[in-house]
Amino acid sequence: MRITLVHMPWGALDVPSLALGIMREVARRRGHEVEVRYANLDFADWITRRLPFGLRDYQYFSEDSYFQGAGDWVFAGALHGTSRPFAPFAKLLDDAGASAHETALTRELHACAPDWITELVGDIVAGDPEMVGFTSTFQQNCASLAAARLIKRLRPGVRVVLGGANCDGPQGAALHRNFPFVDYVVRGEGEPAFPALLDALSTGDDLSHVPGLCWRDATGAARANDVATRPLAPNEIVAPDYDGFPERLDASAAAGWVAPRLVVEGSRGCWWGEKHHCTFCGLNGTLMEFRSKSPRQFHDEVLALAARHRLLDFVVVDNILDMAYFDSVLAWIAESGYDLRLHFEVKANLRRHHLQRLADAGAVQVQPGVESLNGHVLKLMDKGVTGCQNVRALRDAQSVGVTASWNYLYGFPGETADDYDSVIRQLPRLHHLEPPVGANRIAVERFSPYFNRPELGFSALRPAPMYHQIYELPEHELFDLAYIFACVPQGIGRDRGAALESAVDAWRAAYPDSRLTVHDLDDRLVLVNRREAYPWTVLDLQDPGEVALFRLLAQPHKPAALAGKLPGVPVDALIDRWVELGLLFTDAGQYVHLAVDADNQVLARIEHRLEAPDVTAVG
Repeated sequence: MRITLVHMPWGALDVPSLALGIMREVARRRGHEVEVRYANLDFADWITRRLPFGLRDYQYFSEDSYFQGAGDWVFAGALHGTSRPFAPFAKLLDDAGASAHETALTRELHACAPDWITELVGDIVAGDPEMVGFTSTFQQNCASLAAARLIKRLRPGVRVVLGGANCDGPQGAALHRNFPFVDYVVRGEGEPAFPALLDALSTGDDLSHVPGLCWRDATGAARANDVATRPLAPNEIVAPDYDGFPERLDASAAAGWVAPRLVVEGSRGCWWGEKHHCTFCGLNGTLMEFRSKSPRQFHDEVLALAARHRLLDFVVVDNILDMAYFDSVLAWIAESGYDLRLHFEVKANLRRHHLQRLADAGAVQVQPGVESLNGHVLKLMDKGVTGCQNVRALRDAQSVGVTASWNYLYGFPGETADDYDSVIRQLPRLHHLEPPVGANRIAVERFSPYFNRPELGFSALRPAPMYHQIYELPEHELFDLAYIFACVPQGIGRDRGAALESAVDAWRAAYPDSRLTVHDLDDRLVLVNRREAYPWTVLDLQDPGEVALFRLLAQPHKPAALAGKLPGVPVDALIDRWVELGLLFTDAGQYVHLAVDADNQVLARIEHRLEAPDVTAVG
């Protein structure tokens, strides 16, 4: 069978599609002829010939506007065959703080999207495929559906398949029910389902046995098979085939915007979520069970992809890193001689030696899932960490030279104003540490405990307003199709949320020019400060008791525990003084110091000012 697999806007431009790389490999193993079409790159080429359009514009639709649905709305007219009313959607964008440029560009792209869909589909069907498959994650639904609709109109005999994260559970069944030009929707893990579909189509077998498949019977009625309850074993997770992607990116207008990276996965599911599903998290959908490839398998896959494509930059998409990889995969990569650049998602309670091992293996960025710096709020999330542990993670990541990417979230049922006031007061102490990307009120996501368990605080959920503007469907169908849900806001009010957002904005502005380092000289500690809220520059700790206390505060401690370890040291007085100097963060009665190892602090900066600061020493 001739199969074309398509990666539509607004898929990321710098990485290939992991899903299509895997599906390409499993289909090829069965003897099918498979092409992967990076239509997201096609769109970048097409639009830059017609409009002033750059990477920042693309990222607005692919990432920044996800909770407003601007990327999907761009293609909603092409999907429905008529332009959607702009004024109601423009109000949604305005309420979300979209700029005039972003709003105007959304309208302009909506107007020209049908022309691009027509051109793309004409090119696809000219290749005479027997099947066209689309992967849909984040804001790829409307573009994929618009192309699928036109393919079936031009070539009714072509089989159209949809899969991806937007097709999990009820979402996939709703997509199949409501868009009859989609022949099949694959729900759940694709490795067993997609080849089983191909085999059944080749032999004429009954489709009712394909796990998770949505299909139509002889009467045209939509059918939805049960999703497989047994997750794939680790050794059944297929390594992707990315042949052609680097060359396609090199030939694209996007080559001037981004450098190519490869996507790999060592595991699926979440070992923390199996025991404590974070209340706001909708990741993993119907399959939470954690499964990890053997360390040797994952290591060999990474190095094989690096050698094949001559690329060293990798995004590891695991929801959480397997702790067993620290003493195996990461150690082997560090010893391999490959100068890899790796991006990981990790748990924030990692210790310094774990982060050092990540850095030694080539990790340049981690996503530690910090989300909050207050222990009470973190407990409401069921995160299993404290505020001081999260601050420690930010400090230690910077000490080893690894960037930490995170968001500050608020709006949790049961949180109080004090949970935020205590943090906001302390944020100027943290201006030298990696700031969050932003501060945002949480949204209720499908598959999260907040969605599944109304007793946790969210009830009367309804599809987020964007879905009503994008799709021509009744409320009950939108409810099944949606991933984001509107609800009565919980937790702190608008004023307190605005105060947090303002404090985070100030942190982001101050970060490039802020500094707090510690030089450990064995018998003394020399701290150097450059943070606007604290007008001192050098603090020299020489007293053995002070040095010992500061070193203990590398880990979160309560004063009583410190006093027990250091009899005779004036612990309370020193803590009070160091708090005044902005050296400590406190939460839930614990304290942790904030000084980053001097070696890597400056490496994490982009300096905006060349002039030297005023020098004011503290004795």
